[in-house]
Amino acid sequence: METLTTRGRAVRLGATLLGLALLLLGTVRGVDDDFPFGPFRMYSTSEPPDAPAPDTRVEGVDRTGAVVALGQDATGIRRAEIEGQQDRYAADPSLLRQVAEAYAERHPAAPALVEVRIVVRWYDIQGGRPTGRWTDRTAVRWETVP
Repeated sequence: METLTTRGRAVRLGATLLGLALLLLGTVRGVDDDFPFGPFRMYSTSEPPDAPAPDTRVEGVDRTGAVVALGQDATGIRRAEIEGQQDRYAADPSLLRQVAEAYAERHPAAPALVEVRIVVRWYDIQGGRPTGRWTDRTAVRWETVP
């Protein structure tokens, strides 16, 4: 077993101090995108016990007026991908056209979609328990131009 040289110790000590400094800076000023040097707030915070709980889904309306669930099986797009970029969709609803196109590729014989929307179902919670009541709110809507 060889002994570490003075230079080797200095390099390791410097790397350790740099890692600790980044960790401290990320903890004080960081955001989720700075992970692993920033906090991962998804697991470090919680909502109050009576706060409504959201459940996001994507649905479409085809040209016959039927509502179609646009989950991963229907489009190949995971719900987490939609939720993670919901602000982008809100800023530019035309991006939902990609969801309609993904659906059309997987279901070429199905009627074309004329509308795609992101709907958030807010479940009512009281005392930390669901009450069985909910409210749906359309967060983003994209419609084809006739």
